[in-house]
Amino acid sequence: MSTLKRFFKDTIIYGIAAVLPRAINIFLVKLHTSTLDAEKYAVNTDYYVYAAYLNALLTFGMETAFFRFFSREKEKGKVVSTAFISLLISTLIFLFLALFFNDAISAFFGFKNPLFFKLLVYTITLDTLVVVPFAYLRVTNKPLKFTVIKLINIGVFAILNIFFLWFMPYAINNGISLPNWLVNYYNEYPKVIHIFVAGAVASLSTFLLMISAIFKFKFSFDLKLFKRMFIYSFPIMIGSLAFVTNENLDKLLLGDILGEKQMGIYAACYKLGVFMTLYIMAFRMGAEPFFFNNAHKENAKETYSKILTWFTIFGAFFMLIVVVFIDLFANILLGKPEYFEALSIVPIILLANLFLGIYNILSIWYKLTDKTKYGMYFSIIGAFITIVFNIVMIPEIGFMASAWATLCAFGTMMIISYFVGQKYYPVAYKLKKICYYLVSATVFGLVSFRLFRGQYWFSVFTIFLFFGLIYFNEKKEIKQLLKR
Repeated sequence: MSTLKRFFKDTIIYGIAAVLPRAINIFLVKLHTSTLDAEKYAVNTDYYVYAAYLNALLTFGMETAFFRFFSREKEKGKVVSTAFISLLISTLIFLFLALFFNDAISAFFGFKNPLFFKLLVYTITLDTLVVVPFAYLRVTNKPLKFTVIKLINIGVFAILNIFFLWFMPYAINNGISLPNWLVNYYNEYPKVIHIFVAGAVASLSTFLLMISAIFKFKFSFDLKLFKRMFIYSFPIMIGSLAFVTNENLDKLLLGDILGEKQMGIYAACYKLGVFMTLYIMAFRMGAEPFFFNNAHKENAKETYSKILTWFTIFGAFFMLIVVVFIDLFANILLGKPEYFEALSIVPIILLANLFLGIYNILSIWYKLTDKTKYGMYFSIIGAFITIVFNIVMIPEIGFMASAWATLCAFGTMMIISYFVGQKYYPVAYKLKKICYYLVSATVFGLVSFRLFRGQYWFSVFTIFLFFGLIYFNEKKEIKQLLKR
């Protein structure tokens, strides 16, 4: 099997574990938006924004460091145990301090109910403790176990969401007998808390399923190895925090400047951009261990170039599909018309996320050359653009400012990473071809969105036209891939 074909196979397998849970999450959006008004949906958004920050802080880039050192160290067991123990110690310290100062931190974050932050702490703690076990499954090519556990996690989350947000009110309104303690619990707390409880229970189920894998590790801590791993991972952590800022600070600023309702509407429509995020995540799950494991091969750079080209082709195709059928997706996933006000951000967010995906693939150069500080620099530049653009422009053009800020931030990071990367790890990427597909998909999507929106005959025509362009230009490569 060819290297490129093996990569696509791994990407599909791991992609199922990454994409299907997020896809189910997308379909839960309609349940959330139909149950919660825009202000309450904003509370849900705040919760997961803070979760993203805490996740970046607590993992401190150790997952990427794990892949890097596992691929080059002779004593693999020391890498596994050192990475896990370092996360275990730091996470337990976080758990103790967060619970001890729960009320003060809750007030600082603006949670009206301290229980919100407590649930967040439990969830993030459990999620952090399984980072290394999951990374170990990926790097040792155990996709089935990885996928099954990920699917169980989202299954638990989805079932509890449906139970509390749909079945419970249905049962109460229709006189279906339920235990008194369950009815009292349901009525005692705001509806949004049931989403948080579902997340905590899902994380607990995942942790329990991974316990057997955790105890297979030999618990030995190599301080010298940890120092090397931490030096490598620390810039990644800073970059991750800046990256979370690029993705999420706009929502917090919108809430502060325009109010919770506008932020909730924006956040709901932003979810439609998750289609591209799913695609990026699927690619990343297969790409990161693949890049490290194949870096020593003679044709590695040629393979990386092909991967970026095909990533762009598929990404542009997916972006076009969502844009030309945007109203259909909105009706299916959002439900309430009050959320449709911000649909104009979706094409911009999709393109921004595609730029982010390209950046993620380009970023392999600083991970392979151990220059992770550059990833930190690029993310900080992106965060600066996000902060300044949002603060200056939100009062002028509303939530559209946040969409344009995201596009500018990720686009800038992508361009800078390419030019700096060519200095330290030159790869002959097919820039003309990449730009051709990006521009074509963008123009087709713009024409459909502005001139033929809702006219699905034109949407179908546009999709077939773009597919024809791909086949006409890439048929030789496609036939080679299918033959191998």
